[in-house]
Amino acid sequence: MGRIVVGVDGSDQSIKALRWAVRQAELTGDTVEAVNSWEYPATSWASMMPGLPEDFDPQAVATVALNEALEESLGAEGAARVEKVVVIGNAALTLVERSKGAELLVVGARGYSGFRATLLGSVSLHVTQHATCPVTVVHE
Repeated sequence: MGRIVVGVDGSDQSIKALRWAVRQAELTGDTVEAVNSWEYPATSWASMMPGLPEDFDPQAVATVALNEALEESLGAEGAARVEKVVVIGNAALTLVERSKGAELLVVGARGYSGFRATLLGSVSLHVTQHATCPVTVVHE
């Protein structure tokens, strides 16, 4: 049994990629690993924001966001069958790293960032060039 890695940022396209990955796993018997990656904002941008509360935990926020995206799109039972991975770091680099040893990496064509007019977002473009396993890009 292998592992299918899917990037999930909560965007509509990442949810479509998640559902595609789950259907593929049902056919192949592989497990699904949903990955959410987060980063601290750039220093110049963050300096314009008011201070964050001391108890603010971005890892916990990202974990809740991933769990909610999985449950809303797959239901509680479906979400329970998916391995959840939340990592601090650049999304593209994280997905390339998680692709090591995987059977397949699945991403949406574009996530929350990027320009709507582009065919591929920066993350999907990067992983198609650098992943260590086959990549499926799910379009609208």
